[in-house]
Amino acid sequence: MCVLAGGALVLTGCSNSEDDSPAVAKVQGIDKFDTAAAQLPDKIKQSGKLVVGVNIPYQPNEYKDPSGKIVGFDVDLMDAVAATLGLKAEYLESSFEKIIPAIQAGTYDVGMSSITDSKEREQSVDFTTYFNAGSQWAQQSGKPIDPDNACGKRVAVQATTVQDTDEIPTRSKKCEAEGKPAIDKKPFDEQSAATNALMLGQVDAMSADSPVTAYAIKKSDGKIEAAGKVFDSAPYGWAVPKGSALGKALQAAVQHLIDNGKYLEITKNWGVQEGAITKSVINGAES
Repeated sequence: MCVLAGGALVLTGCSNSEDDSPAVAKVQGIDKFDTAAAQLPDKIKQSGKLVVGVNIPYQPNEYKDPSGKIVGFDVDLMDAVAATLGLKAEYLESSFEKIIPAIQAGTYDVGMSSITDSKEREQSVDFTTYFNAGSQWAQQSGKPIDPDNACGKRVAVQATTVQDTDEIPTRSKKCEAEGKPAIDKKPFDEQSAATNALMLGQVDAMSADSPVTAYAIKKSDGKIEAAGKVFDSAPYGWAVPKGSALGKALQAAVQHLIDNGKYLEITKNWGVQEGAITKSVINGAES
């Protein structure tokens, strides 16, 4: 989840490892939806493509497969949206903090990097919402951990994420205020390292974005499982220039995919259906 922390743009999960898992089967039978395509700006209609700025890696949403191709849940959904609009998506790798300025400058048509739609970001760009993500803890299978009573426990996070900068420190302060031991936060540079530490029993739990945790559980061969429910949910959005008709076109396209079932099929392919939405909106920030 891309959130604002300490006034800076922070991506809450960015594993630097490439994935060696098998390719996910693509959803078939996605046709152009003329009603949505008609809303595209003329420049994009004429170019026949969507130029998408993306920061990687962030499994399972956007990352590189062993061949170096950019893949992921976000990629599959954007490919489907582009096809619905009669376009082809072209992905350009970017550092996260440069995506929104590049949207404003016209370098990219769309910013796609698991970006949380926030009121502050809406001052700079518009967002078309397409997913709902929160934080989710995981534990070793059969070794239950209560996120609300984890004082003294070792909890892995990815460094600089909202879990690292906000969530665990807040929980830890509460522990200390109650006279209990602080949470032993274990930050890792890569999400994959945090997940591995949990599977090896080097920590008691981990906290990450809900789709990241869901994907880690799916890939763990039963070694880890969810601990508690998803919390602090907020919408992911695709960033477009303020006032651009592209936002409405994207909204119409993703809503069409929601209504015909293709959207849910894509979320299920990646094991992230818990965050599926039923209605896409423009600028759906709650805070």
